[in-house]
Order: sequence, then structure tokens, then C-alpha cells
Amino acid sequence: MVIKKPKPSLLKQWPEAAETLLALVHAQGEVARLSEREQLFSSLLVSVNAVLWAFDWEARQMLYVSPAYERIFGRSAGLLLADYDEWRNSIYPDDLEYAERSLAEVLEKGAVEDREYRIISADGEIRWLSDKCFISRQAEPGQRVIVVGIAEDITEKKVLEDELQRLATTDVLTGSSNRRHFFECAHREFEQARLQDSPLAFLLLDIDDFKLINDTYGHPAGDQVLQRIAETGRSALRSGDLFGRIGGEEFAALLPGCAPDMALTIAERLQREIQRLGFRHDGENFGATVSQGLTNLTGQDELLDNLFARADGAMYKAKRQGKNQIVLA
Repeated sequence: MVIKKPKPSLLKQWPEAAETLLALVHAQGEVARLSEREQLFSSLLVSVNAVLWAFDWEARQMLYVSPAYERIFGRSAGLLLADYDEWRNSIYPDDLEYAERSLAEVLEKGAVEDREYRIISADGEIRWLSDKCFISRQAEPGQRVIVVGIAEDITEKKVLEDELQRLATTDVLTGSSNRRHFFECAHREFEQARLQDSPLAFLLLDIDDFKLINDTYGHPAGDQVLQRIAETGRSALRSGDLFGRIGGEEFAALLPGCAPDMALTIAERLQREIQRLGFRHDGENFGATVSQGLTNLTGQDELLDNLFARADGAMYKAKRQGKNQIVLA
């Protein structure tokens, strides 16, 4: 039996064919890996709840926007890529000037990371954005300037911040300013009044026989009295006046720009409105009154504490004189 050997030419061609085949297999693997990476990248862009964007500064054209744009803005990405004004027109009008000015700062600073402004989504909802942007310059002179950024929806964070601020400055029971916040604002108004030599009035009011109300009708009834008097105080004052609960049954009001005669008129109106309040507990009707101390800023007052002390003394004088009255100091 004779075994035929392959022709030399065939043996020579096998390594070349194998190398080509291996190269094709390797290339196919690279394509598959690139495809997997592209799918992974696309999935990440879809899942990220922030808008990635790229903007051609000179052309005023949006070059890219990630899928989160349509979720957050509720608008078509295609329309935005065709017209950058789609983004501008969605910005809350009061914030537009700031949003454009802070964006332009990126040309000087290279990056702007503290931009926060509001937008109006397509369904009319106002949302807050934290929009960081960075400049990407090509190395070659004359190449276009590309600004890239990431806009994150921080509406929930802003709502939480507002709620924390409200809790920090508001008396929970009555919804009025708490003692700390009232006096912080009052000190600012006091300094402003002294600087401008403008009138200022300080009013203290304390609910008469409040312990008796609590003991007779119960603490829920006492809480209702506090709440109704706080509502009456806020409605009786002018816009711009300060009102707060500064003690258990004690409230204070600061009246900026209020001359003495007008301050007395306001205090008398408040007194009348509180006397008209009616309360009911277990079929029994009852009312509430307050004693008020009123004073006005003088040229000798260097501290808000001077007004507070005079109003406090006048209020206790009203108590001693029979309650349910206003005493001037």
C-alpha cells in the first residue's frame, strides 16, 4: 500500500489559512465584545436618572442628550437636538437669566459645578435641576468649543430642604414663626429701621387665664385656642409684619415702618378679632382674651431687647390692670 504525501504547496498554504481563520475568529470576538459594551453603555444611560448633554457653543446646537431628558423634561429629545431653544424655553422664567449667565461662565472658568435652577416640564410641573457643566477644547486652534454637562433632578432634595427649613423656623402647633426665627428676623428689621430712621413697633400678647382653659376644657381645647389666635394674629397684621409664638401662650409681632398711631390701630383690631372668637367643648361655649403690651422704636433704643423689655412690662401691667386690654409703653 502506497501512502501519498500532500503536495508541498498545500502544506505551505495551511499555516496561512489557519492564521487568517484565527484572525477572523479574533475579529468576530472583538466585534461581539464591542457590541456587548455598546449595549451595556446604552443600558447605563437609560438607567441613570440624570441628563448627560453636549453642546456646540458657537453653533448654539445641542449635539447629544441622554434618554433621561425625555423622562425629566417630558419633551422630545429630537426637537431639542433640532433647536436648542427647546431647553431655554423650558427654564422657569425667573431663573432664565441666571441659567444663561452661569452657563456662559464656563468659558472663563472651564467648569461650573454649582448651578441650580428650575424648569417647567411638559405637564406643567416645576422641577429643580443641578446642572454641572465643563468645557472641552480641542487641541488644535480654530476647533469648535464643546460644552458637556450633567443635569440631575434634585426636586425631592429641594422639597426636603424646604421642609427641614420650615420645621426649623416654624412652631409646629400654630404654624407661626418659632421664637428663634422670629427674633432672628426681628433683629434684622430693627437694624434696618435704625439705619433708615424709620418707625418700628413691637407688640407682645399673652392669652388670659390660659392655664384655666387647659384645666377646664382639656389640652386639645387649649391647643385649638392657640391655633385660632395664631390665625387671627396673622390675618390682622399687614403684609411684611412679623408674627410668632415665642412662649407657651405668648405671641409677638413686629411692625416695620409702622407709626405709633397705626400700630395702636392694628393692636386694637387684633384685640377685637380675638374677642369675637368662639370655642365649644362638650356642649359648653367659651371664649378667650389677650393682654397686650405695645411700644415703639425711639432714638435711645440701641438694641431690640430695649423694645422687648418695654413691651413685656406693658403686657404684665395689662394683666395687673384687669386683662383683656392694651397698655402702651
